[in-house]
Parts: sequence; structure tokens; C-alpha cells
Amino acid sequence: MFQNVVRGAAALSMAAILAGCNTSGSGGGGLFGSSSPAPATTASAPAGAVVQGVCPQVVLRDGGAYYRTYAGKGSKSDQDVVFQVALADTTRACSQSDTSMTIKLQVAGRMTAGPQGHAGTLSMPIRVSVVDGEQTISTKVVPFSATLANADQPIQFIFTTDVQLASNPSATTQVVVGFDDEAGKKAPAKKTSAKKHK
Repeated sequence: MFQNVVRGAAALSMAAILAGCNTSGSGGGGLFGSSSPAPATTASAPAGAVVQGVCPQVVLRDGGAYYRTYAGKGSKSDQDVVFQVALADTTRACSQSDTSMTIKLQVAGRMTAGPQGHAGTLSMPIRVSVVDGEQTISTKVVPFSATLANADQPIQFIFTTDVQLASNPSATTQVVVGFDDEAGKKAPAKKTSAKKHK
């Protein structure tokens, strides 16, 4: 029931922040335009020059767009959900030099509290991998935190990271983003103030 996330607000915020970037939706023909590879601009070339290469697509990993924490050890019950986070649309901008390419990728997300939820900060492991067909070129886990100030008020956020790769990626190179396989572990207990004893 908590997986029915509202993407509109996060996507609109992201569009405002990233106006002018090369983009890719989380699916074909996404909110930010075509999902086909876009040309990469070069940091070393004169203004307006374009490298005849591609800016790899950013896609969400199958099964990796959702992250849940639970109050009960080993529980997978909807009633035990503390926090749920969902990743939605993606965008990216590429800059290319003679020897490398830098991809600045951003992903819009939304965080909500479940039935056992409360205000607090959640740390999430987000894995970012560069793949070409069946080959994994590079992979890293980026720690990311989001804070829910009020259990009754979901929040939107933007996850941002840079990816470095060889200057001439192929047309089939993609950047795959998703929560790491630690998703679903038990949430940290809610902190309570200790009682003073006289």
C-alpha cells in the first residue's frame, strides 16, 4: 500500500533545479524528455562545441527503486513499516575531456512514514553502477540520508553524485541506480530520553 508513491512534486522540484541538463526518464519517454542517449558537451572545448559521443542513460535498477525499514526483526509486514523511500525520475548531464567523461546524475525521491513511523533521519545505501551489456564497468555504494521532520508530512529529496568513466562510452553504456541489497533491514530504535532517578 505504501508503494503507491506520488512522483509529481519531486519531479517538478527536480525539473526546476536541473533545467538545461541532458536528461533521461526512469522509463521510456519519461517526464524529462526522450530516454535516448544525448550528446555530451566537452569541458575543454570552446563554448558551444559538442563532442560527437553519447551521454549514457541513467536508469533505475529493477527491484531497486524502493527501500523499507521495519520495526520488527525479520518482519516484512506492512503494519511494521517505519520508513519507506521510493526513487522516481532521473536526469543527468555529461562533460567530456580528452581522457574522461564526468556524469552528474540526479534522482528524485520521496520518503514517507509507515504505521510504525516517526520523525527522524534515515541513512540509505544507494548503489550506482556503470554497465555495458552484461559487463559491469564500475560500481560504488553512496551513503545518503534524508530527514523526516514530521511523521505526517512526506518529503521529497534529490540524490546527486558524479560518475567518472572513459571518455568514449559506447551507445549501450548505462548508469544503473538503485538501493543496495541491504534494503529492508531493521530500523534503528526511536530514541527516548532517559529518566532520571533520584
